[in-house]
Amino acid sequence: MRLPLPVVRGVVRTLVRPALGPPVPLAAQRLWMVLLSQPLLPTGTRVEKTVLGGRPAETVTGPGATGSGSVLLLHGGAFITCSPRTHRVLAAHLSAAAGVPVHVLDYRLAPEHPFPAPVQDAVRAYDELAATGPVVVFGDSAGGCLALLLARERTPRALALVSPLTDLTRGLSSEWTGEDVLVRRDWARQGCEAFAGGADLRALSPRFDDLTRLPPTLVHVSQHERLRPEGEELVERARAAGVAVELVELPGVWHDVHLFAHLLGEAADASAAMGRWIGARLAPAAP
Repeated sequence: MRLPLPVVRGVVRTLVRPALGPPVPLAAQRLWMVLLSQPLLPTGTRVEKTVLGGRPAETVTGPGATGSGSVLLLHGGAFITCSPRTHRVLAAHLSAAAGVPVHVLDYRLAPEHPFPAPVQDAVRAYDELAATGPVVVFGDSAGGCLALLLARERTPRALALVSPLTDLTRGLSSEWTGEDVLVRRDWARQGCEAFAGGADLRALSPRFDDLTRLPPTLVHVSQHERLRPEGEELVERARAAGVAVELVELPGVWHDVHLFAHLLGEAADASAAMGRWIGARLAPAAP
C-alpha cells in the first residue's frame, strides 16, 4: 500500500508526534508505538523470534535473502520506546534489498536500564553474530547513537545509519535546528536524560569521538528533520578522519522516514537503497 507523501506526513504529525514525549506517560508512549506498528511486510518475509546476546530478538528474512553475513539492527525510539515489532517493516525491506537476514535486537530500554546496559546488549549481540560471519550494524536515530557507541569497542564490516543522534547534550538545550514533523524537543530531552542516567552526556556523545577507526559508513538524513545537522557533521568529521563515508539527503521528508516503507514510496526507495549498500558491503568480493 502506497499513500501520497502529504497524507503520510499528516498522519505522522497528528497521530505520532503528539504522543511522543511529556506529558504523555512513558507506558502510554510505548503502547502507542506498538499499536501503530503495521504487519504489512513484503510477500515472502519470514519473522523468527530468537535470542541474541542473551536478549530477545527477531530475525527478519526478506524474500530471496540467502546471502552470507548479517545485519544487526539497533532500533531508534529515543532510548525509551520501540522494539523489534515497531521496526519489523524496516527490517524486512532492508533484508530484501541486502539479501541477508536482519537481526533486530530487543535491547534494554531506559530509564529502567540506563547506560551502559543498552550498549552492553548491543556488543554482546554483535559478538554472537560476528562469530558466524561479517556483520553490518544498522541504527536509526537513537539506534544510530548506539551503533556508534558499539563502534568504540568493535569494528563491524560497515555502519548504516539513519538520522543518527550524535550529541546527547542538545536534547537539553535550544540548539535543535530544522523542521521535523516527528521529533519534539521534550521527547529528545526525556530520552537523553533517561539513557544517561546521571552519566556525562558529553562523554556519551559520539559527536566528540575520534572517528578514525570507523568502518565504511553510510548516513541517510532527511531534509526536514532536527537531526540533519548532526548527521551532516558526522559525515564531515568522518571524511576528514579518512573514513570511507557517504551521505544521502532525502528531499521533502522527515526524521526516520524509513519506518514508513510500507506506506510511502520515498521511504521504501530509501530503505531499498540502503539495503543494497549493505548487501554490497557483505558481498564476498567487498573490501
